[in-house]
Amino acid sequence: MSVTDTLGDMLTRIRNGQMASMAVVTCPSSKLRKNVLDALQREGYIRGYVEVQQGGAQATLEIELKYHEGQGAIRKIERVSTPGRRVYAGIKDLGRVFNGLGVSILSTPRGVLSDNEARAQHVGGEILCRVF
Repeated sequence: MSVTDTLGDMLTRIRNGQMASMAVVTCPSSKLRKNVLDALQREGYIRGYVEVQQGGAQATLEIELKYHEGQGAIRKIERVSTPGRRVYAGIKDLGRVFNGLGVSILSTPRGVLSDNEARAQHVGGEILCRVF
């Protein structure tokens, strides 16, 4: 199966895993996916992830989802920038997600950062996704 939007595929797997109350979700590994997962882990939305190498096949990521009192830590996760429509924001144009309760994940010249980290480093970039 060929996937054109690999990041969107990973976000959908996380969303479906949270709705099904799964402890671990797997997806194929890539550098962008690992960087986005690092940002989600720093912000406290997932417990962590492990890259598993399976012989000659492509490595997979095992993402450990986080729950609090039976509810998923991620209530809403959506892709903003798609392969057909890129969305960029400067530091002044970067709005708050759910009045500061959520975060945006950005791809910046300094790496993949959350919106709070991007404001602190004073950089803008492509808005990859929003998480609440």
